[in-house]
Amino acid sequence: MCSLTTPSGRRWDGSPTAPRPLRALRVAADSPSRLLRTAQPGRCWDCGNCIDWYTRTQGRSVCLHPQELAAATVPASCRWHVDSGIAHPAGDGSRWCRIPHPVLCPAREPAEPMTPHLAELRRRLALRTRRLLDTGAFTPPPPGEPTPVSGLVCRPARPVVQILYGRYLAARPVDDIQCVAQTRRRHRCPHPVLAAEGPAGVWRLMPATAARGQLALPAADMAVYDLTHLPYAEQLRWRTQRCSAHAAAPAAADLALADWEVFDPLLHHQHIHARLPATSPRHRERP
Repeated sequence: MCSLTTPSGRRWDGSPTAPRPLRALRVAADSPSRLLRTAQPGRCWDCGNCIDWYTRTQGRSVCLHPQELAAATVPASCRWHVDSGIAHPAGDGSRWCRIPHPVLCPAREPAEPMTPHLAELRRRLALRTRRLLDTGAFTPPPPGEPTPVSGLVCRPARPVVQILYGRYLAARPVDDIQCVAQTRRRHRCPHPVLAAEGPAGVWRLMPATAARGQLALPAADMAVYDLTHLPYAEQLRWRTQRCSAHAAAPAAADLALADWEVFDPLLHHQHIHARLPATSPRHRERP
């Protein structure tokens, strides 16, 4: 039986034993983000193992395995490298590379045959997940509810939101979008961006217009959570993904990256819904 020994400098659950060294970082006054991190540490929601979040060139995020691996043991299609804090889906020609966590996640079925080295690493992560479950340090998410046969979408898992006349794809339902600011105790703010009292968006059916030069989409209209009728400051608060309290404190640092992804009607066609949600936060309206 293989032991669960971890590399020096890390605990049994994969977390570092010592805090990361402090760096003298400064943010330009015109920077759109106050996130002073090249990599945002976190844990996988499905297996509980440690991951590192990096920003890609397109502005999207990707979760990578915290340690580097020998490039010879990783298939070329799974090799990533980090340059100046940006993750790139290719090798950099060195003997080492990074690998996306979903390839190793024990809670997911492998999409393709794994090399013996990756299979062993995946087995160790599975044993660590079992230990996290046994000690109560990790609780897996509940299984999702089955999709209704009628196909009606009551609460889009990834809604399309229109802010400042631009459309974005959210990472979670509108009422679950969490503030990214850091609290005084250095934790992420638990408050949602959708204020309990105050202006909110309106669900509308809007044309699913494709970009110039692209093929026409099968759906003529799609459900969009429209925020363009709100004041500019309120829309900017949504764009920076901050609650009402932290929007009034611009000096507070960001502890996470905003989850917005620029909406592409062809790339994200599976998130286009032709019906308004049956129940939606605060407002529901047809054009």
